[in-house]
Amino acid sequence: MTIKETQDAIVEEFADLDDWMDKYQLLIDLGNELAPLPEQYKTESNLIDGCQSRVWLQADLREGRLYFQAESDALIVKGIVSLLIRVFSGQTPRDILDAELFFIDDIGLREHLSPTRSNGLLAMVKQIRMYALAYDTRQQ
Repeated sequence: MTIKETQDAIVEEFADLDDWMDKYQLLIDLGNELAPLPEQYKTESNLIDGCQSRVWLQADLREGRLYFQAESDALIVKGIVSLLIRVFSGQTPRDILDAELFFIDDIGLREHLSPTRSNGLLAMVKQIRMYALAYDTRQQ
């Protein structure tokens, strides 16, 4: 699936829910489905700066595509990072850098996050794009 197709699918999933409590529950459920991050990746270098809660993000390049693993100690944040992984994992660094990220606004997530969580979301996206930039530069 392309980044756009994955985002469209996420928007569709959230469109079925009218109440934000239900959307938060979906985020929590998605976070609970996220595979635990192996302890060896819970390092200071994988910790994302700018998040109020602790979020670790591991990126690996295999056959020209980036694969992400992550974990957070906060349930809703873990759900948010699981959505980001779903959108970006398995994509090429160039596709990640060129992607327009629309699902966050389309599902209403940005307007329903506290300022600190919103900053954390931006920090997660920034870190994913930094990994993509680093790997894209290496591939050229």
